[in-house]
Amino acid sequence: MKPVIVYGASGYTGRLICEYLRELHVPFKAVGRDLQRTQDVVDHVPGVDTIDHEVAAATHDVASLSEAFEGASVVCNCVGPFISYGHEVAEACLNVGAHYLDTTGEQDWVLEAQARWGEKFAEQGLLIAPGVAQMYTTGEIAANLALETPGMETLDILVLWKGFPTYASTQTIFTILKADWFHLVNNEYVAWDHTATRECVVPGQHGTALTVPWGGTCHPVWFKNDPRVSTVTVTGGVLDRAVMDGVVATTQMFEEQIRPLAPAEQEAKLAEIAGSLQAGMPPRENPRVNTSVDSVYASGPLGRAHAVIHGNSNYKQTGLLQAYAAYSLLQQPPKRVGLASACQAFGHRELLGLLRTHGLVLKPIITVHD
Repeated sequence: MKPVIVYGASGYTGRLICEYLRELHVPFKAVGRDLQRTQDVVDHVPGVDTIDHEVAAATHDVASLSEAFEGASVVCNCVGPFISYGHEVAEACLNVGAHYLDTTGEQDWVLEAQARWGEKFAEQGLLIAPGVAQMYTTGEIAANLALETPGMETLDILVLWKGFPTYASTQTIFTILKADWFHLVNNEYVAWDHTATRECVVPGQHGTALTVPWGGTCHPVWFKNDPRVSTVTVTGGVLDRAVMDGVVATTQMFEEQIRPLAPAEQEAKLAEIAGSLQAGMPPRENPRVNTSVDSVYASGPLGRAHAVIHGNSNYKQTGLLQAYAAYSLLQQPPKRVGLASACQAFGHRELLGLLRTHGLVLKPIITVHD
């Protein structure tokens, strides 16, 4: 019996969560659908023999997952796309009384989790926290830093990183093409045009980057009904123009050729495209290569604030955030139960200190005009 479950431990992010749990001295149980593959990945975690752990297999259904999760206090879910696979994990967590964390970037999943599971988790004093990940927790930290200056009510958020997405992230990118995407205007959800793009100045550089709504992101959901904020616009992308040109072209192709198809045909076509782009495990991140930029302009009628967080190794940031969230939940209740973001559950200053301590982000650059 282990206090923390890493479900999907054989994937790129799951492996990193296991590494950071070991570093934080947290015993864990790695669960995957392929026992041998999961065992092989865990066996290669540096220093894994110094921490109490076990490996188990489960099929992706509520009964099997509930059995695998029995006795745990926290589940770190890395099995996406979450809109397709998240509900079974959430239900299994409720069955065993465990907090739920995941690494999603899917706005439609966050909205569904809020509607279907938020109150049920709150009733049991449990946290369900989708999106505890660099994309988009680091940007949420920057937003909260900007909001420390009173009088701001509009957030303009930019999320950029350098690298290539993992297999699971690529699947998610194409899955969200089927969903509606929203930004927040006067505390109401307003749908994006899927083909929208934005040319953004990259903080700290002389160049610009092509960005897209990226599924709407989690931020509009986190800040809806936050009394400090009424409007949230977010775009993001990869700091590689060729990759982003491909994203824009694929989105346009989806709207013209795939959206008219039946849902099952849509899924098959998107899975085929995603698989052709990323079918294997990408190399381990190099902090000299894999950089990140999270920039937030906050504004109000009589003031402006700009917060920028330069970082590196966004998947390592995700692994650390997940491991720390589990570590924290084993020692004290979250700041909020039910559906909540990482910052709402654990505090943005605490999470910033965590990332800084591990050398994954620089000191934020904050500029205030009031």
